[in-house]
Amino acid sequence: MSSRFPAFLRKSGIYTGRTRIVESLLSELELATVCQSARCPNRNECFASGTATFLLMGKICARNCAFCAIDKGVPEPLDPHEPEKIARAAQKLSLKHVVLTSVTRDDLEDGGASHFRHTIEAVRNILPVSTIEALIPDFKGNLPALHQVLYAEPDILNHNMETVPRLYPAIRAGADYERSLLILSSTKKSCPEMATKSGLMLGMGETKEEVIQTMKDLRRVDCEILTLGQYLTPGRRHFREKEFITPDCFRELKDIGLNMGFIAVEAGPFVRSSFHAHETWRQVMSRRKERK
Repeated sequence: MSSRFPAFLRKSGIYTGRTRIVESLLSELELATVCQSARCPNRNECFASGTATFLLMGKICARNCAFCAIDKGVPEPLDPHEPEKIARAAQKLSLKHVVLTSVTRDDLEDGGASHFRHTIEAVRNILPVSTIEALIPDFKGNLPALHQVLYAEPDILNHNMETVPRLYPAIRAGADYERSLLILSSTKKSCPEMATKSGLMLGMGETKEEVIQTMKDLRRVDCEILTLGQYLTPGRRHFREKEFITPDCFRELKDIGLNMGFIAVEAGPFVRSSFHAHETWRQVMSRRKERK
């Protein structure tokens, strides 16, 4: 990484034969991953361990969020074979925990919810024992669309808040803070046993107090899993990070989150929503058993 980053944000690349195998499989099946499209700093590490987060419904997003590296514009037509291709890829990678996300598809009546449902069902059919995490957009607050995803019974419903409410106009064009909370609260009301998860990027100009308040808002809607990571500007045309959050600060926020009642909190400079997602899920299952 660039020398402008502090030492704790410098990461050596990991590129192995396993990485090439994953890249080759994705290319062969014409599948996208958020790891590649969002320029995730953990990409090589995850590929080297044989995992990836699948990006549904093309590589072009209908929204223009200032933080995101995914291409914006007119989205591509849906590939009706994508659910089965993702299921085959997950099977070939022997994934025990499958993370599915997507670009935002405001051009579709249901925001792509039915495509999510078909993909979850396809993965479940071929990998019945594997757990599935659905990281969804807000579907413009369309609750019937959300219920299509919930009908497929993913193990985790993930929807990221991304930042504190004050920064939404600058960071999340087309999004709404209360609407995002509604997605999480409606999930819990409809499916009380389904785990809910959300994440924030830090270093965008938010205050510690604002972060803690957002964490409280998430607990108010019974969100159980939280990820906190450092925002890193993906390109010159994107929102510039304002601060580099120290590992000590992340540790403090993790402790605060656990004391609030989150079952699992992943917090650190390189934490991303789906980074080490399987390990986090195992923590959740273990702690749920302890609480019974």
